[in-house]
Amino acid sequence: MTSRIRHRPSSASVPGRAAELLSLAAAVLLLSVATLGADTTATTAAAPGGKVNINAASASQIAMLPRIGEKVATRVLDYRKTHGPFAKPENLMEVKGIGEKLFLTLKPYLAVSGPTTLAAKVRLGSSSRKRGGSPPASKAAPKSAPASVPAGKGR
Repeated sequence: MTSRIRHRPSSASVPGRAAELLSLAAAVLLLSVATLGADTTATTAAAPGGKVNINAASASQIAMLPRIGEKVATRVLDYRKTHGPFAKPENLMEVKGIGEKLFLTLKPYLAVSGPTTLAAKVRLGSSSRKRGGSPPASKAAPKSAPASVPAGKGR
């Protein structure tokens, strides 16, 4: 018995198909890199590039910082009046209401010398929890009385 070797009908299309798949993969790769690059530049462009001099700014200028309202801005002014100018931005954490986490959010916008250049309130992206919304779906149901205690006894 002789075995026959079957050839594919269009053997010339196999290298063409491989080249087609290779160019498609390259296009997908380029598109994903371009999209990734566009996302980082869009985020950078969306962040306002201004600073607040915490040693010279008014309460309204300090309140332009993200997550800072008039009340905390007034505390910053009171602290500055009592203790003198801030030697470094990290000293802002001594003000009531400004902890390490908030300070890390504020740090890119803080200065202790030079002019205040921040022109508008900085609004950061909303947190995962929305105000006034329904409670989280993962909330556990209320517990029932244990089976070992009869109903109506000791309750």
